[in-house]
Amino acid sequence: MAVAPRSLKLVLALAILNASLAFQNLWPTPAIHWEGELSIEFAVLLGLLVMSSRWLGSPSAALIRGIAIVWVALTIGHYADVTAPALYGRDINLYWDLRFMPDVAAMVIRAAPFWLVIIVVAVAAMILVALYLLFRWALTLVSVATANAGQRRGMAAVASIIVALFATQWLPGIGPALAASHVLATPVTSTYARQVRFVAAALAGSRPMAASPAMDSDLSLVQGADVYLVFIEAYGAVAFERADIAPGLTAARATLDAAIRASGRGAVSAYVDSPTFGGSSWLAHISLLSGVEVRDPETNARLMTEKRETLVTQFARHGFATVALMPGLRQRWPEGAFYGFSEIDDARRLDYRGPEFGWFAIPDQYSLAKFDAIAGNRTSRPPLFVFYPTISTHFPFSPTPPYQPDWSRMFDAHPYDGPAIVRAYARQPDWTHFAPGYVDAVSYTYNTLSGYLRRHADRDFVMILLGDHQPAAAVSGEGASWSVPVHVIASRSEILDRLVARGFRDGLTPARPALAPMNALLPVLLDAFGNRPHQ
Repeated sequence: MAVAPRSLKLVLALAILNASLAFQNLWPTPAIHWEGELSIEFAVLLGLLVMSSRWLGSPSAALIRGIAIVWVALTIGHYADVTAPALYGRDINLYWDLRFMPDVAAMVIRAAPFWLVIIVVAVAAMILVALYLLFRWALTLVSVATANAGQRRGMAAVASIIVALFATQWLPGIGPALAASHVLATPVTSTYARQVRFVAAALAGSRPMAASPAMDSDLSLVQGADVYLVFIEAYGAVAFERADIAPGLTAARATLDAAIRASGRGAVSAYVDSPTFGGSSWLAHISLLSGVEVRDPETNARLMTEKRETLVTQFARHGFATVALMPGLRQRWPEGAFYGFSEIDDARRLDYRGPEFGWFAIPDQYSLAKFDAIAGNRTSRPPLFVFYPTISTHFPFSPTPPYQPDWSRMFDAHPYDGPAIVRAYARQPDWTHFAPGYVDAVSYTYNTLSGYLRRHADRDFVMILLGDHQPAAAVSGEGASWSVPVHVIASRSEILDRLVARGFRDGLTPARPALAPMNALLPVLLDAFGNRPHQ
């Protein structure tokens, strides 16, 4: 009577070991599920345990513990491999991603209550311990079973079948059909091998850096105007192209369009392709400002070691005061020196003391209001070139700040009416469906820009609005493009006419195909802003 329960336990142990390296992502969430896929690593381990038991006997307890630790590491690697594309729209790269983990951790610690951080760390530790204990239990059962001739033969057959299936992947006619059936999971060892290749490539040195485009525009068409380059966080093509997002933004976009026209300005729009997806905004920033395509942190770091002309130095050379408005900046920023900014207004200088929203705390409307108080409203000053990466549309989008029509109240300790702040804080992230929060956040950005344009109807400025990247794949959807909108708003019609001649279209709705990669937008803007020797 005891044989059947032992056999069932063995089957359960084998299923656990296999499923731990064969599960798939429940797109687009952090959750996982297993639909019967088979793991080649499981088959190899099973075969090795069976074969070694015949000559060496059952593995020792110490060896079982060591294998369990390795299995935990493989499981974590597999989880990262299948989950990262669903959440971020790109594969994980441990060599580069791990170096930013301290910054991410510091950001989370600042934004989250201390008790919540402790709970998250404790839960993560408990999960690791639970996985280790589960795998050690399963491996112990398999080890004991290898002493039984019948069970040993059964496990050997299972291992052989999986290995045979894996080998048939390269047979003509069979391989594609087998791949389409999703019988076999992607080997987790290939994931780690890919990470090793990343490290080797990084350590071996890099290709020569691309040359910068000619920075030779005289900027004659923007002389006397303030030029704003506004990178809108996570503002992607999905704002126009996803059926569950675009309709929700129609009203706020119409409000922005009306503000543009009411203030005597016009707008033209296009798509460009960002060098990044779902994060790493700085890669988009440096690609546009330098005119060099930067798709990875290595290229970013190497480029900043060089003396390069940038869009910032070009404006400085023509008499503009160059300002970086950086509400999300709370630490050193070496990029500022590379770009050539004369002034950096970071979170400390903005000195926000109102209710906090999201990881970066400061509402975008406050940042613009405070910037006006610091520099924008000075009566005697040179024209400004302002670089402003927004933060209120940062993932996970909720809670979103209320828009305050009375901009002077943004400096109050309580800038919002009670019902407005209660409604805002009531909208917490829905971790299974981000689209409503994304619509709220982008609508807030549209409303903030609308208010700013109306507030400065008599001010001569050229405003470039563009996304840094698409939102994470949990919002953008599976297989989304890397395209982002770019809008140029100005009262100077010749600038807009030149952009239309280069592929932009009138209004706030861009059209396919994408105009160019983001770095190639720089010479387009330089051509539109003035005359160049080749024109």
